[in-house]
Parts: sequence; C-alpha cells; structure tokens
Amino acid sequence: MHEEIYIAGIGGQGALSMGQLLALAATSENKKVSYVPSYGPEKRGGFANCGVTISDRTISSPIISEPSVLVVMNNLSLKNHEDSVIPGGIIIVNSSMVDLGVKRSDVHVISIQASEEAEHLGDVRVTNSVILGALLELTGVVSVSAVEKSFEQILPKRNLDMIPINYKALEKGAELARVLKKEWSNLS
Repeated sequence: MHEEIYIAGIGGQGALSMGQLLALAATSENKKVSYVPSYGPEKRGGFANCGVTISDRTISSPIISEPSVLVVMNNLSLKNHEDSVIPGGIIIVNSSMVDLGVKRSDVHVISIQASEEAEHLGDVRVTNSVILGALLELTGVVSVSAVEKSFEQILPKRNLDMIPINYKALEKGAELARVLKKEWSNLS
C-alpha cells in the first residue's frame, strides 16, 4: 500500500487538519508517513495545502508531485492541481465550493456537496470530515477508528465537544463514497 494524497484549499476550510488527522492515524497504525503543509501568509483566505504520503514501505521523498488522490476544496485548487494526479487516480471535489468540472477522463471523480452535508449535520465546520470520510472509504489508507482517535489530539481543547459531529460527518462521507463507488462499477 502506498498513497500520495494532496489536499488543496484555502485557510479555514480544514485542509491542513485533514492532513494532520491522516498523518496521526497512519502513525498510530505503524505505517510510514510524511506530512508536508504549505500555506500562504494570510490567517484566512490564503492557500492552505498539504501533502500526505502513507505507505508500508520507506518514503523516498516527502514532496508530492503526482498524487494518487487529490482533494480540492475550491476552484483555484482544481485549476492548479488537476493535471498532477496520476492516471487512474482519484479527485475528490467539494462541489459545494467548486463549480468547475474536472476535465480529465482518466481519473475517478468523486463530487460531494460536502458543505451542504455538513450543514445538514448541524455545523458547516465539519465539511472537511465529510470529505475525509469519503477519502477513507475510497482508499482504505487508514482505518476510521484511527482517525476518530486522532480528533482528540488535533482539535483544539475548546472544540473537543465537536468530536461526535465529526464522527457523524466521517460516516456521512463514507456513505456517499459507497454510493459513488457502486456507480463506478456499474459503468465498467
């Protein structure tokens, strides 16, 4: 198993938190992991991207130039990173915030209205957990339980009361991904 995941968004969308959760969960499962955040100088609204490599073998470079999975949280992220995904890879799109279509036909596209789903759950701040649930379902890169355990370490103490809704968001994302995976197999 070897996944190179690139998560791209803007500050405040939870892209870096997603990466941290994946990295911590992978570490807890004794997998090799590399996490490289990248962000602009702005507190909110600037770019916020990260690369996470999770593997069962030694990781030769922490820099991801050709991800197997790309998560995009806004239009600019899709424009900037769509071409970098390996053929056969996965692009997960928060279609609540991204109205551009993926132009490539050699990748699997998972389009989820994650912001709306998070609102239905009761808090738009769990949008990233909806996306993360889908990513976990599609890749199996780490277990849901390992990610759930990581929330206590990643969330600020003032937000620990949000752990239950984050669990629900993970499950919602996984549920949506299961439906989309069935559609893939029906197209084959």
